[in-house]
Amino acid sequence: MMIGQQTIDDGQRSTVDGQEVSTVVGGQSSVVKFFAHLFSIVFHPLFIPLYMVFFMIYVHPSYFSGFSTQTKFWFPLSVAITTIFFPLFSVLLLKALGFISSFFLKTQKDRIIPYIVCGIFFFWMYQVCKNYPIKLAPIIPSFMLGVFFASSAALMANIYFKISMHAIGMGGLLGVFILIMRSNTMLMTWPLCLAILITGIVCTSRLIISDHSQKEIYLGLLVGLLCQFAAAVVVL
Repeated sequence: MMIGQQTIDDGQRSTVDGQEVSTVVGGQSSVVKFFAHLFSIVFHPLFIPLYMVFFMIYVHPSYFSGFSTQTKFWFPLSVAITTIFFPLFSVLLLKALGFISSFFLKTQKDRIIPYIVCGIFFFWMYQVCKNYPIKLAPIIPSFMLGVFFASSAALMANIYFKISMHAIGMGGLLGVFILIMRSNTMLMTWPLCLAILITGIVCTSRLIISDHSQKEIYLGLLVGLLCQFAAAVVVL
């Protein structure tokens, strides 16, 4: 379109009568897409278990009270290695060997092996929490079992459609916050409100920058919630 003798194209900036016009790419401004990508990275589902552990250690008043500083360092480190490093390394290895076409797992076919691999590591982390030398609060192994249930449910759902992994992760976060609230061990008003806000931002971000449908987002949230509740029935 010609305005003020300047052409406005997707992915470019232009001027209208000497004034700069913000870029619009695919119907969304580049600034919106930047923040959508940022939130998608910061709240990637692989990071949620580590965030939850940090919350339990440094925000919740009792789950890790009395634990040594050494335990508070090594336990989240083991969570990070098992639930983040090993899965990411596995995906990189799968990409290098040609088993998946994209590191970003854009197709249902690409997600099959990573779901299985992640499920193995999540179940391993559940066993670590369950048999930890120092007895942990039951909500911790329950949460890890819920993460394993969610990855297994995602693998099954992947047969039929590409369910949103980000939505599953945020649904799991909401689910465990609701369980903590019901345990009456901490006033959860502000953490739950913050989790709901972040969930809305992350799910909106996925609608903006991914090819997920609203159905895949909503079902992901539901799967994450139900898997945490199912794990609580088993463990708590």
